[in-house]
Amino acid sequence: MSATDNLLAHAARYADGFRRGGLSRSPGTGIAIVACMDARLNLSALLGLAEGDAHVIRNAGGTVTEHELRALAISQHKMGTTEIVVIHHTDCGVHGFSDDDFRRELEAETGTQPTWTDVGFDDLEESVRDAVAAIRASPFIPHRESVRGFVYDVDAGTLTEVV
Repeated sequence: MSATDNLLAHAARYADGFRRGGLSRSPGTGIAIVACMDARLNLSALLGLAEGDAHVIRNAGGTVTEHELRALAISQHKMGTTEIVVIHHTDCGVHGFSDDDFRRELEAETGTQPTWTDVGFDDLEESVRDAVAAIRASPFIPHRESVRGFVYDVDAGTLTEVV
């Protein structure tokens, strides 16, 4: 059985006991979260979230590009969120990552250069500050007064605010 088959079997068991239908598409907490896709970052357990509580936008590094700004604009304009939380973490795979080297590697392998935005960073706290600043600078995000950034320590399980 493949890993995907195991996930599908779990999904079937989950559906058998599902009792959370009828939730609003607007998050109950009014919060949107931008975080890294790292599997060690269990946002539901860390933040005490259940279905329907928050919009969660994840990507490599938890960076904020035009794609995340689009999702946040939809979240605020169409779904009623008013707060944004950014969470990056220690031992991130894109910490010290060279997008230029990766682009060249992919182009050599495929003959096509990727067009996506850079995601690598050298300073963890500065990457959080950059993400928060990008959100606050966007004219498409109407609720910018509560945009906060944090670093999650994957070894200690702690969440620390970056100011």
